[in-house]
Amino acid sequence: AFWSRSFFYLLFLPVSVSGLEHIKPGTSYVFVANHQSMSDVFLIYGWLPVIFKWLMKYELRRVPFVGSACQAAGHIFVKRGNSAAAVQSLKEAEQVLHGGVCTVIFPEGTRTADGTLGEFKKMFAILAVELSVPVVPVVIHGAFEALPRGRHWPLPKKITVEYLPPVIPTPSDSYEEVTERVRQSIQAKLLRNA
Repeated sequence: AFWSRSFFYLLFLPVSVSGLEHIKPGTSYVFVANHQSMSDVFLIYGWLPVIFKWLMKYELRRVPFVGSACQAAGHIFVKRGNSAAAVQSLKEAEQVLHGGVCTVIFPEGTRTADGTLGEFKKMFAILAVELSVPVVPVVIHGAFEALPRGRHWPLPKKITVEYLPPVIPTPSDSYEEVTERVRQSIQAKLLRNA
């Protein structure tokens, strides 16, 4: 995590983190974060104190070098399209998500263009419901102001990362219900921080 934190220290971007008390050691979680900036990946690597694998769209598996490197690192590839295809590919995830190993996803699929929260894809909810894994919403705030899309050098802004209480899905929850519950918790916190 040192190399990730160094990115922010060297660019004079102070980072504050809260909510770590919601993360119990030895428990596997799905961490779901809003995507404000290209710096978000560094934030996760630097300030998420668990062993984790990224939840990635299956198409990235075909990207030269990137796909093979991610596969070797044990990251989880998920087929999109219909729920049945997603559930089938998530069987791989069942082999990974145990003993405190977690996964992380940006469910918007891409960085925000204007600072607002986009719609969430439900891949993470399928995983959480099918494997009975709690979801931790992660609120990243200030990264868009520091490094919006199209900007190559960051502005000296404070960035916060907040881990919210886990959302625990039940077998009776629909994927859409879990997706919206997590999105609303992140949206509410972003509005309060605005």
